Amino acid sequence: MTDLVRAFLDGGAPLIQIRAKSLASGDFLKLCDDIVAVAQPYKIPIIVNDRADLALMSGAAGTHVGQEDLSPASVRQLLGPAAIVGYSTHTPAQLADASREPVTYLAIGPVFGTLTKATGYDAVGLAMVSEAARLSKGVPVVAIGGITLETAPAVVAAGASAVAVISDLVRHGDPRGRVAAFVRALR
Repeated sequence: MTDLVRAFLDGGAPLIQIRAKSLASGDFLKLCDDIVAVAQPYKIPIIVNDRADLALMSGAAGTHVGQEDLSPASVRQLLGPAAIVGYSTHTPAQLADASREPVTYLAIGPVFGTLTKATGYDAVGLAMVSEAARLSKGVPVVAIGGITLETAPAVVAAGASAVAVISDLVRHGDPRGRVAAFVRALR
């Protein structure tokens, strides 16, 4: 896994989120420790999906939580004011509620259909990305779900500050090159 992370970093990834829902806590913490150590020379922030406790123990820069996880306010209390705190949203009501939370960014999605993560929500499309940008009150919006190199420019044009990508980075066999292509396309 650290080789893949190193490829992402060498490609210019500005942030990496560790997501390992099926790992036992001890194994997940070791993974976090290893990835935080690999990223340290790059000075690129690492955040941990769902697990503020592991983010704290590993020295990660923050965490990303969903609707059923710790609240962003609780995460902020645990990790402090400088931590990155991301929060997943899927509906206008969730966006409105999230805009009152102490978050660094709001995530909206899935923008397109995705097989990587079962969210329980239908694809929200580009119109919802625009709505999220409008409702976010200046908080950056990160679009997630089914985003490819080909669709990323339209997602950003719709109002996203950034995109989160998994599948499209690894399925082409050159994760470093694919990250570099995303960075070039979204400048």
